[in-house]
Amino acid sequence: MKRKILVTGGAGFIGSNVVAALNEAGRSDVVVNDLLGTDRKWRNLAKRQLADVVPPGDLFAWLAGRKLDAVIHLGAISDTTATDADLVIDTNFRLSLRLLDWCAAARTPFIYASSAATYGDGAQGFDDDWSAQALRQLRPLNLYGWSKHLFDLAVVERHAAGAALPPQWAGLKFFNVFGPNEYHKGEMMSLVAKRFDEARSGRSVRLFKSHRDGIADGEQKRDFIYVDDAVAVVLWLLATPSVSGIFNVGTGKARSFRDLMLAMFRALGRTPNVDYVDMPPTIRTQYQYFTQAEVENLRRAGYNAGFMSIEDAVARYVNGFLDSQDRYR
Repeated sequence: MKRKILVTGGAGFIGSNVVAALNEAGRSDVVVNDLLGTDRKWRNLAKRQLADVVPPGDLFAWLAGRKLDAVIHLGAISDTTATDADLVIDTNFRLSLRLLDWCAAARTPFIYASSAATYGDGAQGFDDDWSAQALRQLRPLNLYGWSKHLFDLAVVERHAAGAALPPQWAGLKFFNVFGPNEYHKGEMMSLVAKRFDEARSGRSVRLFKSHRDGIADGEQKRDFIYVDDAVAVVLWLLATPSVSGIFNVGTGKARSFRDLMLAMFRALGRTPNVDYVDMPPTIRTQYQYFTQAEVENLRRAGYNAGFMSIEDAVARYVNGFLDSQDRYR
């Protein structure tokens, strides 16, 4: 009997795109573990074929005695402004430890989402050296980043000690992923999704002014990666069980928020119209002005696919999803 594959957070943004890619690769034996709630999050899965949908509270009862092809663990509280530390740690750290233990005992490959938020303000750079010594130098700026960092440290400590781990384990430090099915994320959506309707209707889009000398308004930079490229890394790892470790998932090329908006206007065929507003004082002290993935670790592991430019990625997003009646993948 063919084993199933479990995707936690499978109704979320990256998760639902992973599920879509698995379906498109011919797999209908995909089990989603997530809360669908009462909003429109279910639409992220409306075009998919699933073997089961398991609520988070039932997960470990469902796992008991099962054999799976792999666990792709993307479920988390991913809001970078979250403040309930007990809830975030219980969800992002302790539950992840339980899944790690299960995968180790069941000899099941385990691919999980870490985050570029673990790098904090970037003072230590963005090198995905996953030695315990290197990881201990990182200082995440927010609760979400810290919860992900704690789990990375726990996994690496086990590896260093020769303790039980799954036959394959891989943590993915996703940078600024954007694309279809992110609409339920509210303020955590990408700026392309948040500003699209304004741009299409002819209104100006707003970007934060810079509050740092030497950086112009709108020139704050991120490593923006289209969700298809991020998902391709996940599928490559599934197909390459010999590879374990922690890897950055970004393009390796930082681009500005202004570049992102210009690409959106270009995809719409409109003249750019951008205004700059003051950044709220509450976030100025923890605002990242620059992120850029170092992807040599992934390349050394054997991943040789390219990454879309911001212009091509935004055009695909706008023309294929945002500027259509059905925005869902």
